[in-house]
Amino acid sequence: MLEKGQNWELFGYDVRHLGRYWTAAWRDMLWAHDSPVRRRLDEVVAVDTGHASVFYQAGAVCAGQADAACAAILLPDDLVLCKQIAVPLQAESEIDSLLELEVRASSPFSTGDTRWGWAVVGRDEAGIRVALAIVSASATMAFLGREHNIHDSGAREVWAEGAGVMVVVQGFGEGLREQRYRRRLLQCAGLLGVIAAILLAMVGAAAVFKSVELQRLETITAATTRAAAEASRLRTLLAVANETIGAANEVVARYPNPHAEIARLTKLLGDDASITSFSMAGPDIRLRGRAADAALVMQQLTDEPAYSRVLAPQAISRLADGQEQFSLDIRVGDEVSE
Repeated sequence: MLEKGQNWELFGYDVRHLGRYWTAAWRDMLWAHDSPVRRRLDEVVAVDTGHASVFYQAGAVCAGQADAACAAILLPDDLVLCKQIAVPLQAESEIDSLLELEVRASSPFSTGDTRWGWAVVGRDEAGIRVALAIVSASATMAFLGREHNIHDSGAREVWAEGAGVMVVVQGFGEGLREQRYRRRLLQCAGLLGVIAAILLAMVGAAAVFKSVELQRLETITAATTRAAAEASRLRTLLAVANETIGAANEVVARYPNPHAEIARLTKLLGDDASITSFSMAGPDIRLRGRAADAALVMQQLTDEPAYSRVLAPQAISRLADGQEQFSLDIRVGDEVSE
């Protein structure tokens, strides 16, 4: 018996939340940090590490681009509270809510002063491991103003490094990059829509052309059919005649001539035997007669190569005049399995 709470579970997933899982899958494919789409379309970010500028795209180091439209500041480790969290696969669709609860439980800062972000560290069969970075908004702005003369929270993105990956801290200047990425997604979607429309138009044009060609072929076919109607009728009659001839030949081959069989029996039996009844149905002969030695007659017929089977359906009986009466079933030609 399944427990009450497991009635809606399939392979560890609650089937009542399939819509949520579907939405989460699309969100991960388009917006996740390790999304293959994001690796292609995300903006290049110039990250100021305090010593040099390193260029990143979708969280991975890339070749330097002097015209990078987005810029970020890397916070020093002493301003970041970083921890790793293991998230099971079943809870991946609820990862934002799960991490938000973790932030509330772990943040030493007030709710209004807390900013956080996360990035995927690795995946395995059990789930995913994420790096969670928690910072103080006031301490971060004090650092930006002191070290970079930045007093607008939306002027730069704020990044932190934890567990060997870069984490984007939400609530600062990441909106510009998200806006550009969203615009590129819409452009790609529009381009795909145009391509789909062109393909549909091509398919429609091909269908129309094929329809016209089919109508033309149907007209030609109808004319050819009418012109060849008489020839088709004669060909049908010829085929029927050939079938009739073939059937007649088959009947002749399967049903031997009884006159020939009577002549053969007359030659085989000699003067010591007489036939009182002869009937033939196809290759089967029913023979009754008398002979001084009925067993010898049966043996002579059995030795005849033209006969494949000689059977005595009745026992040999002796008559008053000393002769023996026999009844035989004979098969002419090869034995046919029935």
